[in-house]
Amino acid sequence: MITTADDRGFPAALAAAFAHPFDYADGHGVDFEPFDAFLSAEETTDWFRAWTGNAEASGDVFRVFGCDGTGGYAAFWLVRPGRELAEQPVVFLGSEGETGVVARDLADFLWVLADGLGPGEAADARGPGAGSRPDARRTAVAERFAPGRGQPAAVLVARARAEFPGLDDWVMGLCR
Repeated sequence: MITTADDRGFPAALAAAFAHPFDYADGHGVDFEPFDAFLSAEETTDWFRAWTGNAEASGDVFRVFGCDGTGGYAAFWLVRPGRELAEQPVVFLGSEGETGVVARDLADFLWVLADGLGPGEAADARGPGAGSRPDARRTAVAERFAPGRGQPAAVLVARARAEFPGLDDWVMGLCR
């Protein structure tokens, strides 16, 4: 079942992936700070309304789980009706209006993290291949929770972008 506003705990796989801090490496690593739990429905809607400038927008289609240093948010985008949270795509909505689909689902996201990228780096328009720095701890998590799904982040992100090409148009259609 998809997480509700009252159920803010992370799936075990996501919690395991976030168990160790990300290495920023003086700007050459991963710029990502996971939260301890999903933002509440109210916090998510407040953020999304401010981000779009649309007082009528709702954040109900997002489960926000972390941010980068500029204030961009990473979230599950609940666009697959009737599917579990772990089967929803992961997206990044940057502080300057940039958007990007990061992974098709939680399993792919675990492998993006294992390749040493955070959501912002994976969503970067220059492509996720340039900053790949494999992370042994997160590779172990990905192997545990998503065995047999391992691919380079560049491949996983390209598949996600191909499957969900409409994120930017949908978000920009809500902006005022």
